[in-house]
Amino acid sequence: MRELIMSKNQKILQTTTRKFMRKVIINENQRGLLFKNGKFVRLLYAGKYRLFGENIAEVLSTDGELYSARCSLETLLRSKEIARQTTAVEVGEQQIALHFIDGKFHQALEKGKYAFWSVERKHEFQIVSIASPEVGGSVPGYIMEQMPDELYTRISVASHQKARLYFNKRFERVLEPGTYYFWKSGVQVDVGYVDTRLTQMNITGQEILTQDKVSLRINFVCSYRITDYVRVLTEIDDYAEQLHVAAQLAMREYVGKHKLDEILEGKDQVSEYVIARLKEKAPALFVEVLDGGVKDIILPGEIRDIMNNVLAAEKRAQASVITRREEVASTRSLLNTARLMEENQTLYRLKELEYIERICANVGNINLNGTGDLLAQLGDILRGKAS
Repeated sequence: MRELIMSKNQKILQTTTRKFMRKVIINENQRGLLFKNGKFVRLLYAGKYRLFGENIAEVLSTDGELYSARCSLETLLRSKEIARQTTAVEVGEQQIALHFIDGKFHQALEKGKYAFWSVERKHEFQIVSIASPEVGGSVPGYIMEQMPDELYTRISVASHQKARLYFNKRFERVLEPGTYYFWKSGVQVDVGYVDTRLTQMNITGQEILTQDKVSLRINFVCSYRITDYVRVLTEIDDYAEQLHVAAQLAMREYVGKHKLDEILEGKDQVSEYVIARLKEKAPALFVEVLDGGVKDIILPGEIRDIMNNVLAAEKRAQASVITRREEVASTRSLLNTARLMEENQTLYRLKELEYIERICANVGNINLNGTGDLLAQLGDILRGKAS
């Protein structure tokens, strides 16, 4: 009877043991963290384990970061076995750690403590200070491009530009063409771009009264280039508008002192005067005026009609003078020819034959009566004599 009771108890124990036993398999590329009653016990290597009661195993891949949801990283690193198989790094305030795996950049780590399994891969870290917004030359551009956008600001300056750099609204320096990176470390980074190419300014439709009270509209153009990229914006309020107004005033000053005919005949003088005045004003605006000129002078409708009539009359008079000149020349030529023929009968005869040839070329048939000198008869016909 006693043996029967013992056999039953063994069966119950075996059933209870199987009920609370768990099997855990850890592969070669894994490690296990054994916990008992919520406390870390030891590191488990590849193999098969049977866990009973309050024992729990957390399986981690050795290909990534050492992280446990059951205890802190500091607790795990106190284990010499774990510390020997991992590489740890601590990133402080205003720092970033560049994480390299087998010599290749992998990620950027912000403030905190990290540990990575070094069983299969080599982990290296480069601590970079971000206390200053500017990224130093120790961090190549290809690494910056692989970082998250929330870590840095990228600024590109084209070949035809310069950029004014500001930290917290205070001017720092001028950036030459190129690509620049700045850490987002609590300092506000702003830039102001300036075009270094030759800039054209157009002044269109300026209504200006001449000295003889004729209203003109003048279109003017000039080209300029900025000479001081910082002071042109820090000391001048809208330099382009001020240059525009200076050109307007110079044109009004010149046109108001001259009559319409003088202005129309001397467009180049208007251009020279305005450009000269702009060059005097340019240094104060931190620009350099290179050249310019009057594009168009537009007259009012009634003045334009009058000018067109005057021009037509002038052209008609010129045409009449040319016609009379040609007529006089033609008459003089005929007179000279008549004198030569009068003095030389042979020349007269040749001229007569020339005209006979011209007439014959345009006559179909000619009837001649009798005999005699054919040329003489033709001559008599042409002179209107009867045969």
